[in-house]
Amino acid sequence: MSTTNRLVNPLLTDLYELTMAYAYWKHGRHEEHAVFDLFFRKNPFRGEFTVFAGLEEVLSFLEGFRYSDEQVDYLRTLLPESEPAFFEWLRRVDLSGVTVHAVSEGSIVFPRVPLLRVEGPLALAQLLETTLLTLVNYPSLVATNAARFRLAAGMRKTLLEFGLRRAQGPDGGMSASRYAFMGGFDATSNVLAGMLFGIPPRGTHAHSYVQSFQSLEQIPSRVVPASDGQSVDLVERTLAIRDRLRFNHTNQGELAAFVSYALAFPESFLALVDTYDTLNSGVPNFICVAFALMEMGHQPIGVRLDSGDLAFLSKATRNMFASCGELLNKDVSHFKIAASNDIDEAVLMSLNSEGHEIDIFGIGTRLVTCESQPALGCVYKLVEIGGSPRIKLSQDLQKVTIPGRKEAYRLYGQRGFPLLDLMVQAGETPPHPGDQILCRHPFDETKRVLVTPSRVMPLHQCVWNGGRMAAERSIHDIRADVLSQLASFRQDHLRLLNPTPYKVSVSAKLYDFIHRLWVEESPLPELR
Repeated sequence: MSTTNRLVNPLLTDLYELTMAYAYWKHGRHEEHAVFDLFFRKNPFRGEFTVFAGLEEVLSFLEGFRYSDEQVDYLRTLLPESEPAFFEWLRRVDLSGVTVHAVSEGSIVFPRVPLLRVEGPLALAQLLETTLLTLVNYPSLVATNAARFRLAAGMRKTLLEFGLRRAQGPDGGMSASRYAFMGGFDATSNVLAGMLFGIPPRGTHAHSYVQSFQSLEQIPSRVVPASDGQSVDLVERTLAIRDRLRFNHTNQGELAAFVSYALAFPESFLALVDTYDTLNSGVPNFICVAFALMEMGHQPIGVRLDSGDLAFLSKATRNMFASCGELLNKDVSHFKIAASNDIDEAVLMSLNSEGHEIDIFGIGTRLVTCESQPALGCVYKLVEIGGSPRIKLSQDLQKVTIPGRKEAYRLYGQRGFPLLDLMVQAGETPPHPGDQILCRHPFDETKRVLVTPSRVMPLHQCVWNGGRMAAERSIHDIRADVLSQLASFRQDHLRLLNPTPYKVSVSAKLYDFIHRLWVEESPLPELR
């Protein structure tokens, strides 16, 4: 396997990773066994959950990790004081001595629990840092943003990702399409993402298509095959329906555009209706064309609203569908109403509170740019070297690391919901269902709880041990896991406003070890 983006290679890194690797090599420490944790400290978007994404790209990167001769020659120019033998070492290195444990991609995850645990020779594990972070940070951020949009819109609504033209370049656009789908969206406007990732592409037409028509005379071919095999003049049939409904004052160019588009796509006709006037022209024109198609045995899809008061317009549109359907004895229950126009979580929640008739949401800018939070903030920290656990201290408790190799478990309660995530020292007896377990906050001695889980799920699995250990997973399987987990958590943990924090705890043994090492590593001030 190779990564989606050919820019992902060992040189997609920060220079200090290479300077540290050289310093380790020069002092003979580069082969020391090291353990690094990749994790984040705070959930994004003022929420209380995150969706882990990017693991498949991580594994593809690890499979292809090699320094080419050209890359090594370039590094010589960056590190001219380095010994030539170091560059020969770079030419030979591979990841046969590296092991990676990871949370399953698509999992709902929480702060401090390692998403990846990387073990292996110190210099090599260090060289992986920046690339692994860039392959996890943005994907997890977008997948989380998409999941939040899914929760805000509701599980039964259709969500379309429309962000390619607003994304941060081609790389951001492709990643956004991939991970928005993984996070719960249904389709994308991005054709290349459809081809590469198997995401359903969706799209209609733009205002420019409507503006390009001025009259029905611009339609040279007007015939559509009906379901009975006969050819019918769609313009003639549309005008007859318009006369019956008395929609004779709509924009003629718009009507021509809709007829033209319906002639091209009689089985997937969906019209953008706000170019001139949504309720006085766009929707009436759609109804005339749609009813004509229905008389010929075709099933038009519906309309897209792209401006204005979406709640009001959607309800008015639905009412117009119903009244015209009743007047002409047409079943319009299958007509869909789509909406776009800078939709975000707040807009979705407002629409829900007002009541609306929207079936499909097209969401672009606010989704792919993650406007309310531009970065997740995953970090990569050394937690063990040469078998000796290490800790990073800080006056900011959020930045204090949890030392040593750890294993993580999700503990479930009697009602089937997850209660908390528990980290234990590697090799420590794992928690068992039915056993009472003391679970402690890593740094606050007053926060502790006794838990008797009905089910225990290990969170980490070995995905790389000198080679790939995990089977390749499709984006559809991972998306299904995301949606399943969104349904499996208590909704107060996932709600968008004032969510309940989810507990991440450590075992009593790990708690004692953290604080003992904390004391050992803290300088002792002296007052005189």
